[in-house]
Amino acid sequence: MDSVETKASAKYIRISPRKARLVVDLIRGRDVADAQQILDYSPKAAARVVGKILNSAIANAEHNNKLDPDELYVCRAYVDEGPTLKRFRPRAMGRATRINKRTSHITLVLDEREPRAEAKRRRFRRSVRKKAAAEPEAQPQAEDEELELNADVEADLVDEAELNAETAAEESAVADLEEELDIDEVIETDVAEEAEPEAPPQDEADDAELNADTKADEAPEAQRADADEAELNADTKADDSESED
Repeated sequence: MDSVETKASAKYIRISPRKARLVVDLIRGRDVADAQQILDYSPKAAARVVGKILNSAIANAEHNNKLDPDELYVCRAYVDEGPTLKRFRPRAMGRATRINKRTSHITLVLDEREPRAEAKRRRFRRSVRKKAAAEPEAQPQAEDEELELNADVEADLVDEAELNAETAAEESAVADLEEELDIDEVIETDVAEEAEPEAPPQDEADDAELNADTKADEAPEAQRADADEAELNADTKADDSESED
């Protein structure tokens, strides 16, 4: 069933086309309800005129073409330039300046949207057809990819086994080398102990040296004490003999 378009227009509106197009661009392609809300909250002066034209188009679609207003949207909206009114304003030094008062022809065209359920059904059918056409080509490709993946996994397992074997061989070689080094250290220690003579204990040697030093210090002191005592005795005897005389 062909869609029926409904048109409403207003001519010779005293608004410049440039200003009217700013408002018309806001509602082009919108649903009727959304367009009415945008026009109601727009601060532009042209929104009031465009709102009246939109309401007129909705009434035409509902009463003349028996269309559901909830399914309507603004399929086309355009502004044509109307005749320009020339006016003049006096200026300095006797001059006159022209003023252009432009007019516009505003037209809105409404159409009924395609039902959403049919649009969804068509999309689903297209996707199913595309999937059915792609499945025969995708199956061999999936099998090839699975075979390649299995081959890669087997190659990785082989590489891992070889790496584990090499690691085990290196660990055994290191363990053998450590055992040989331990044996060599034990043998060298035994030989060194046999070659070195038994040294006297360090403490005994230190005590002997200390005693010798002490004796050496005491001998001069004893001699000095004996000499002093002998000199004292001699002085005492001399004093006694003088006292007797």
